[in-house]
Amino acid sequence: MAKKVSTKKPLSGNKRSHALNATRTKQKPNFQTVTINGIKVKLTAREAKAFKKITN
Repeated sequence: MAKKVSTKKPLSGNKRSHALNATRTKQKPNFQTVTINGIKVKLTAREAKAFKKITN
């Protein structure tokens, strides 16, 4: 089981149709499982990319 390190939460808002009907929607973060020193960790894709850039 990967440990979740990131504190990112879903972004919420409304979908708006042409008739201005509002439907609630969520955009979830892009979580990826990354292995760091033999430990599986869940990070967002952006955080994983930044971490990889720092360590290399």
